[in-house]
Order: sequence, then structure tokens, then C-alpha cells
Amino acid sequence: MPARQGPTPQATAHGGGVWSLRVPIPDNPLGHTLVHVLDTDRGPVLVDTGWDDPASWTELTAGLASLRIDIADVHGVVITHHHPDHHGLSGKVREASGAWIAMHAADADVVRRTRDAEPGTWLDYLARKLAAVGAPEEHLAPLRAARASGRTRTLPGLGSALPDREIVPGELLDLAGRRLRAVWTPGHTPGHVCLHLEEEHPSRLPGHGRLFSGDHLLPGITPHIGLYEDPDDATAAADPLGDYLDSLERIGRLGVAEVLPAHQHPFTDAAGRVRELLDHHEERLTGLLGLLATPLTPWQLAERMEWNRPWDQIPYGSRNIAVSEAEAHLRRLVKLGRAEAVPGSEPVRYVAV
Repeated sequence: MPARQGPTPQATAHGGGVWSLRVPIPDNPLGHTLVHVLDTDRGPVLVDTGWDDPASWTELTAGLASLRIDIADVHGVVITHHHPDHHGLSGKVREASGAWIAMHAADADVVRRTRDAEPGTWLDYLARKLAAVGAPEEHLAPLRAARASGRTRTLPGLGSALPDREIVPGELLDLAGRRLRAVWTPGHTPGHVCLHLEEEHPSRLPGHGRLFSGDHLLPGITPHIGLYEDPDDATAAADPLGDYLDSLERIGRLGVAEVLPAHQHPFTDAAGRVRELLDHHEERLTGLLGLLATPLTPWQLAERMEWNRPWDQIPYGSRNIAVSEAEAHLRRLVKLGRAEAVPGSEPVRYVAV
């Protein structure tokens, strides 16, 4: 593998032919996505690419240049999941370099479905969905206005690049000179993957290699767990929180020496962080049962849940995310037999059992 520079203002060296670049996310409290660069014998490979924005592109290319990598040299792009702060610039990287793009099939399906959707389909679905869970009319009105005005192509993800390769869980990716194994970790998205670099840690930390964890395992943030389903398939009822908890336990058993997440900073003790997240969700589920002593719609439940700020201070778009997370927790409680829908209620209400 070719020699690269060490730490620079644009890049952080993690040793063993791995660097991270801070690619900004416009108008987002997360601030940036950590795009990882992995040297291979066929050229550099990126793990995620960042948001599709001119400033983000400038930072990505400047970070690569600080490592003496021209964007045209990029050999491949491995996407942890389809969200625009991870997959947004993938198409532009491919146009500039001819690089392949790899993604899990479940998230590739989401990208394909989004690209193929008629203008307004997502807004129509979202308005129906929110009405069904009890959103008030004042929340639904802006969606209907956006639909009527045709302001639909400004939504992120509508032009996301289709991948060239499928990431197959459990298999090594075809990266010359490296051992990078895909671990399917659904929950944040249906096709989220973590990537296990099965090579000795460059600092010889105890444990089995390093993990590119995307948004699945972060040192100080609990990832959003919402609903993921096909708007055209009303029969599908996924259990994303159950998926997430199961895949967390799978990651905890890997015994990695270090985690390289897509936000915040690297950390050790992955198993300890997994235990914290499992405990957090169990406590939250228990707390929700207390709220559900009285029948509530998913919207009413979201209003009463504990967030990082009071409900009346949560921005409009974030309320959609919050009610989706409330629904995911309700799905889990129903599956566990701890809550049930009230027969005949419209919009649907749930109660603890």
C-alpha cells in the first residue's frame, strides 16, 4: 500500500492505513460525518462519503488531497447505510473517479424505491402516515402545502446513486490486501452494516481488530430507531427496535479493540457501550408502559416521551422523526405482549397490558 501522510488539519490518522476526514453536514447539530479512508493494494477506498453539498465536497476533496490522494484515485466506496449524510456524495465520487459503490441490498432497495417514486409520493405517504398516528391538522398542513406547490424534489435522497455492488453479510469485501468483513446491523436502517477490519490493531490494543460502526454504535449518542417499510406495502410490519437490539448484541460479541464511528470520535470498550444502549432501551420501554396506563396515540406518546429538549422546542421535521421512534418502541412492546392497540380506535391508540 502506498505511503500517506500522518495527521493533517483535514485528516486524522488512525494507523494501519486508515484515516478519517471530517465532512460537514449543513445546518445539522451533528456537525459532520467522519468519512474513513482505507488504503488497499488497488487504491484508496472510502467508508461513506458525506452529505451532497458544495462545502462538503470541498472538505472531502481537501481532506483526500492532504493525504496525497486525488479524488480520481478513489478505487471504491463502501456505504454503511443509505442516509444522505453517509451516501450523499457517493455518486459524485463515482463520476470523478470511476469508483464502484457497495451497499447492503435492503438499503439499495430503499434508494431504488426513492429514485423511482413519482414526485410527491413520499409527502403523500408521510401525510397519511402522520394522520393515522394522530398528528394534529396544523402539523399536516405544511406537508399538504408542499405537495400542492410541487416542492418535492428538494427532499434529500431523491437523486442518490444506485450502488454497483452488493454487500453480503458475513463475507469479506473484495479489497486487495485488506480483511474487511460485513456485519449486518439493521435497526437504524434496514440495510445498515458495520465493517469489521479483521487485522491486528496498529497499537496492539487487546481485541479483535477494528470496527467501522457507521451510526449503529456511537460513543455518546443513541441512534435514531424509526420505522422502515415500503410505503406501497401496507402488509409489512417490521420490528426495527427488535432488529437493532439483536444486532447490538451481535456487535458486542465481536470483541473488537476499537470502534471507528461515523460521528463523534473513536472509542474502545464496544461491549460496554452495547450494554449501555441495551439498558437504555429497556428503561425506555419500561417508562413507556407507565405512560400507556392511559390509551395514547403514537403522536400523544411522542409528546410525552423524554427527548433532548421539550416537545414545544423540537423543530417540525424532528417531530416526524420522534413520532417514528415512538412507533418503533410501540411495535416492540406489542411484539413482546406488553402493549396492544385499542380495538376500533381511530386514530389508533395503544395501552399497556
